[in-house]
Amino acid sequence: MTHLSKGMSAGIAGLALSLATAAQATEGGGSSYPMGAENYLMGALPPPGLYSLLYANHYAADDFRDDDGDSLPIDFRLRADVLAPRLLWVTERRLLGGQLAFAALLPLVDLDVSVNGMQDSDRGLGDIDLTAALAYHHGPTLHSAVGIDVIAPTGEYEAGRLANIGRNYWTVQGVYAASRVDPDGLNWDFKLMYDYNFENEDTDYRSGQELHADYALGYGVHPNWVVGIGGYAYKQITGDRLNGVDIGNEGQAFAIGPSIKLDAGEGAFVSLKYEREFFLENRPDGDAWWIKAAWPL
Repeated sequence: MTHLSKGMSAGIAGLALSLATAAQATEGGGSSYPMGAENYLMGALPPPGLYSLLYANHYAADDFRDDDGDSLPIDFRLRADVLAPRLLWVTERRLLGGQLAFAALLPLVDLDVSVNGMQDSDRGLGDIDLTAALAYHHGPTLHSAVGIDVIAPTGEYEAGRLANIGRNYWTVQGVYAASRVDPDGLNWDFKLMYDYNFENEDTDYRSGQELHADYALGYGVHPNWVVGIGGYAYKQITGDRLNGVDIGNEGQAFAIGPSIKLDAGEGAFVSLKYEREFFLENRPDGDAWWIKAAWPL
């Protein structure tokens, strides 16, 4: 159940759109979790041991959607590049029938944003993500995991900036993930998440609670290859609050695109995905490339 703090979305989240016409869903129109980061095997944790994972992402958006899904009348451009190493430790200890696991992720973000001729950029360490999970193996093909992620406000933040690589508030996320893994047949994966966001004390802004899922669907065309599609679905289920007052601005989004995975053997694999966003409200509208690699240490 791999999980990424906001690399791409740390950038999106950093948008401090101060324009009166710029509607926002969650503060800055982003989230602590980078939607669509996960791919195949998202619910299948490996055997006990120490593993290294690496996520790479490029996100580009040239549009921002309002409450009705229409383009805002602004000149908007966002580019974010992320390299995020993650260390995963699957222990031999069992708890509640599952294998206990821990992980830590450190996103390195390069962000550039411009709005109506105003431009800003920043780079550095984003918000660190810490994970505790229980892994279950129900059979040779079916696997699942449950866990809690805590995303800490470690990234640089300054109120009023267009480009912030941190969100400046804590997020606690509940996670359930499941995977069907078959090298010669149908593969499906989903990771369901619920985000509880705390207040940004520098702005007195509290982003609403969020329900979202990453998904993948593919077929094993060769013992080492899976080809299919992947993406995410997102819905903000409570409104944002500013100075204690509910201001609405609930966001939504959906993304889909081609996805492929190569199993390199001995617990190592790499996956590649492109996803295009649709049905957006109160969020940037763009597309993303994702690469994910994992190998045992």
